Formats: sequence, structure tokens, C-alpha cells
Amino acid sequence: MSVDDRPTLTAPDDDPWLWLEEIEGIQALDFVERQNSLTLAAFGGKTFEHDRDILAAIYDRPDNIPYVSRRGNDLHNLWKDASHPRGLWRRTTMAEFRKASPDWETMLDIDQLAASEGEDWLLSQIATMPGSSRAMLSLSRGGSDAVTLREFDLATKSFVADGFTLPEAKGGVDWLDADTLLLSSAHGEGMTTSSGYARTVRLWRRGQPVDEAQVIIETTPDHMMIYGSVDDTGTAPRTWIIDQIDFFNHAIWLRDAAGVTTRLDLPTGIWMQAHGDWFAMKLRKDWTVEGRTYATDTVLGISLSAFLAGSRDFAILFEPAPRRALQGLFWVAGKLVLSILDELKPRFEIRTPSITGWSREMLPGLPGIGVVDVWPLDRHPSESNGDLLANVQDPLTPPSLLLIERGVASPTVLKQAPKTFTPDGLVVTQHEAISIDGERIPYVQTGPAAETGDAPVYMSAYGGFGLSVKPYYNASLGKLWLERGGTTVQANLRGGGEFGTRWHDAGRLAGKKLSHDDFAAVAADLVRRGVTQPKRIAAQGGSNGGILITNMLVRYPERFGALFCTIPLIDMRRYTKLLAGASWIAEYGDPDKPDEWEWLQTYSAYHNVKAAQPYPPILIATTRRDDRVHPGHARKMAAKLQAMGYEAWLYEPAAGGHGYGKDNKERAGFEVLGYRFLKERIGWRDGD
Repeated sequence: MSVDDRPTLTAPDDDPWLWLEEIEGIQALDFVERQNSLTLAAFGGKTFEHDRDILAAIYDRPDNIPYVSRRGNDLHNLWKDASHPRGLWRRTTMAEFRKASPDWETMLDIDQLAASEGEDWLLSQIATMPGSSRAMLSLSRGGSDAVTLREFDLATKSFVADGFTLPEAKGGVDWLDADTLLLSSAHGEGMTTSSGYARTVRLWRRGQPVDEAQVIIETTPDHMMIYGSVDDTGTAPRTWIIDQIDFFNHAIWLRDAAGVTTRLDLPTGIWMQAHGDWFAMKLRKDWTVEGRTYATDTVLGISLSAFLAGSRDFAILFEPAPRRALQGLFWVAGKLVLSILDELKPRFEIRTPSITGWSREMLPGLPGIGVVDVWPLDRHPSESNGDLLANVQDPLTPPSLLLIERGVASPTVLKQAPKTFTPDGLVVTQHEAISIDGERIPYVQTGPAAETGDAPVYMSAYGGFGLSVKPYYNASLGKLWLERGGTTVQANLRGGGEFGTRWHDAGRLAGKKLSHDDFAAVAADLVRRGVTQPKRIAAQGGSNGGILITNMLVRYPERFGALFCTIPLIDMRRYTKLLAGASWIAEYGDPDKPDEWEWLQTYSAYHNVKAAQPYPPILIATTRRDDRVHPGHARKMAAKLQAMGYEAWLYEPAAGGHGYGKDNKERAGFEVLGYRFLKERIGWRDGD
């Protein structure tokens, strides 16, 4: 009897599993509950609970670093632990924060709020205004992207009676003044783009029904979104409005204090940051202006007032190299900080503008290896004195939080994260695999110094949206994989941003298939180097990495022993029709265009599953409250694989958003379930 393998490449729209896209459908939920029961029965139990509790205790440790941002004179932090699983919003002073055990003042107990209101609340964002005690809080149900907006008074530590409130929708706000909000929200009729985000920016005045708020600018439904932010670093307040055409292109508008809106004559594919009378931008493509051509990934700077007056006399602030690329840029107290990866090593430069030119210096005192992240301490640039925070770590060294005062002093350690696993006998090494077309693919390996040829390996990667993968300290993998004798591998695939736009573009659109070839090449290189065998390689990827993992299943099954696919994107035929899917067309392509479906179908694993293949076992996990990547991707892939006789498992908790859980215990359980599955299916007992 033949196996029903629909949908197929020849009939991609003949999908018998569409009913699983009904997120709250009775039949779909019954399917999910049965799947959850089977998965937990197989991989839950006492060992699962033991490891989950170990990991949750690590996440709940009182000596974990409380990351802060400064608002006015106070440092604010959102903290979660076993007693406050949803979180505490709290504040302290810098003097207190320097102490081993700071004294914190609680602003809002989210657990108490959720219990009193009978809602699954999490606090996702806080919008404040310099010199004001008012804030707008974004409250999410179960970790979803959509939020409810409510006004809060920091002085009384309570919600404002008859204050600004907005029902659940994707988007947010910024304060224009004490009685006016700059609203960028999908709430309201005709206010949503095809991607599910805000189509307008509105001025919402106190006491005014939101439906009467003035629309100051709108975009077309086919654009990704539009949003605004208030900038008070100039001589007069102004508003920046970003019309996000697609994921990588946007038009930039400047609205002055008089309400006059001007579109800046700039390329659409740029990163741009302004401060006072200066702005800087990184180009995504070559740009020719006034007879001069600037190369892709170059950073340019100019006076904003001079630019608006017609000048195009840009200063070159950064020039890329084949394996040297900008990772980000931001302003702090009149200085531009450039974050750079040079052969994957962190570098930070400071460029300071003046009427005589731009000075250049290195950010002092930071390590040249490992992972280093730097950002402003102050939430509002207009309040900044130049203080920076830095986070320093590597796979075997837990993070240190450093303070760089006024951006020039030698860093001082504010907090040190605890060691959560024993690194004895472990080493971190860097390697390169050769992909199918000859490109060198870097990867970082962490594990025992001696190779046995049979190491249980946990591989992971992302390879998309120009995001760089860095070898962070990972408490869960450290405790439950490395400490017990395993090896971890993190690969830098094309599609990421480690080496700039050319690296991203090589793994984008039709090139996405190359990104998957890169990952398979790393798996083969581990075997070639004598680290392990294919049956001992476990691989995990999430979101965009879900496409990666399911392509390892159908394209390179012989190179892996087990696969863990999380919060995944999988069905490339229908992805644009599901939740925020249309916003990713610039990364993948449009399946409704025949020429673009030609390449999309090559990595739509949902359509490429074939009968009687040597596929390794796979666990696919998502969350019901993921309103970014539709849970239908995971549900349908698991159902199809099971119907074709393959070993495929599904796990879908009710909450978690586009993540692994709404609190530390849920997150730990999600991760440990994956570890238990992978370990069992690659034949590894801890300590072997």
C-alpha cells in the first residue's frame, strides 16, 4: 500500500493537515494534547524532572547577574526566580548596585498582578520619558509578541486611573510629551499590515479615544510595518519614523517640533543612527552619490543639518574587509561606538565628530577574544554621561558585567555570574569546514581535550537574517552536556552576519540551501577529524534554524543521530500566510511567485519528505502562544512524518511565545526534554 506523502512538490497545495493551523481548534488541540502526553511519557519521568530542577535552580540563582538600564538616577531591572517566576520590576541606585547584595525597591510584582487579574501576564517592555514619573508598560499574555498597553506611575508604583490603555495588539509607544503618545500599533480597523504589524504612526492625546488619534503617517499594507521614536538629543525635540518596507529595507522620515515631516534622501538598505546634529549609517549595497561610490558595509558619517541643506560630503568611519564586518553601531554622549568582528574577534572603535572631522580611538581594556557585548547604560540618550556596560564571557567562562565610565575609563567589574558547571578538562577550539562550494565555514568546539572518535556531540547554528552566532557561556549545555562528558559545536553558517552583507546574502533567498550545506559540512568535518561518528551527532536549531534542522532530516539524514527542532519555520509554501510570515519574504522569497517558489521548494522540508528513507528520529517543539512563527509549522511536520511511519515527536506547551517558556521552570523543562530525547536517541548515557 502506498504512503500518503501529501503535500508534494508536484502538488504543493494539496495539504491534508491544514486543520492543524487552527491554533485553538478543538481537533487540533486534541491532537496536540495526545502528542504532548506521548512525548512526556517517553522522555519525561524522574530523570527529566531531576535535570529540569537542576537547570531551573541555576536559572533561579540569587547570584545571577541582574542586568540593568539607568532611567534618571535609578537602575531598573526585571528579575525572575523561583519565588517570582513571572518577574519583579525593581530599581536601585548605582551605589547599591555595586554591593554584593543590593537593596532593591519593587516597582511591580508581575506574579501578583497576574493572580489578581486572572491573566497570564508577563512584562515585556517599559517606555519612560526623561523627567517624568509616568511609564507605559507592555504586558504580554504568555510571552506573545502582541501586548496590552497600560500607563503606570513610578512615584506611586501603581497603574494610573483613567490613564492611557490599549487592548492587545502588536506594536508599542513612545512619549512625545506628558500628555501625548507616539503610537505605532496594529490596534484598530485598517491599522495592520499583511505581516500583522502597525500600518500607521498616530499622535494619541490624553483623554482621547484611540480611534480618534491623529494619523501622522501611514504605509501600505504590503510593507512590513511603520514605527516612530522620539529623539530629544537635538536642539529641539524631533521624531524619527521608520517605514519598514521589508526586513532589510526602510524609508526614514524626520518630523520636527513643528510637525513638518521630511523623507531623508538615503538608500533604503542601511543601518542609521542619529544623535544631536550628527548621524552615521552602514550601507547594505554599494552607493554612488555626487560621483563617488561607497562600498557595501562601509559606515559613513555627516552633520544632519548639512545633509538636510544638501551636502553629501560624508566621512568614512569604517571600511570592511572579507572577514571583518560591522556588527552594530550606537551613540552615547556624542560619541559613536562601532562594534566589529575581525576574524570573529571582538573589536570596538569610538568615532567622535566635530567641525574639524571625526576622531578615532579604541574602546580600552576589553579582551580581544571570546564574546564581548557593549551597550549604553542609560535608557535615554539625552540623559547619558557616556557610561557603558560590557558583558564578557566565553563557553567556559561565565559572564562578567563591566562598567566603562564615560566611555573612556578602564572597565571595572560590577557583577560576576556564578560558575554553573565544572569546566575541568574542557577546552575551546576553533576550526573550519569546507562547504560544498569550497567556502570555509568556521565553528567553535567545546569539550574534552582528548578525542575518542565517539564523542556525543550537540551541534547548533542559525544562519539567517544577518544575525551573528557567538560562543556564549551556556549554563544548560554546560551543566547537562559538557560536564557529563559531551562535546558542543556552534557553527557560523552563511546567512548570518559574521562576515558582513556578502556572508548574509550568500545564505539568503536561493542561497539558503547553501547555508544548510554549510551545517552538513561541519558535521562531516567532525567525523573527518576523528571527533565522533554520525550516529553520535545530535543537532538543534530554532525559528529560522527550524528550516535548517528539517533540511538535515530530509537532505543529510546520514550525518546525524537525532534532531531537535524548536519554535520552527518549516512549510515554505504557506509561511507567508501564517502570522508574521510575510515579513520574512526578503530573507526567503515569495512562494506565490513561480520563479521564487523554484528555489523555496528546494528547502521546504515539509514538501520534500519521502517514504522509506533513513531519517534520524526528530523531536519538534513549539509553543501555542508563539504569535510570530505559527505553531502549525511544527504540528503539520510532526503529523506528516508520523503518518509516513517515521519516528517524530511533538511537544507544545501552552505558553512561551517565540521562546521556550514564560518562566525559568518552563524554559528548563523545554530544554531538558530536548536533551533527554537527543541523548537517548544517540545512545548516550551520561558519563559514558
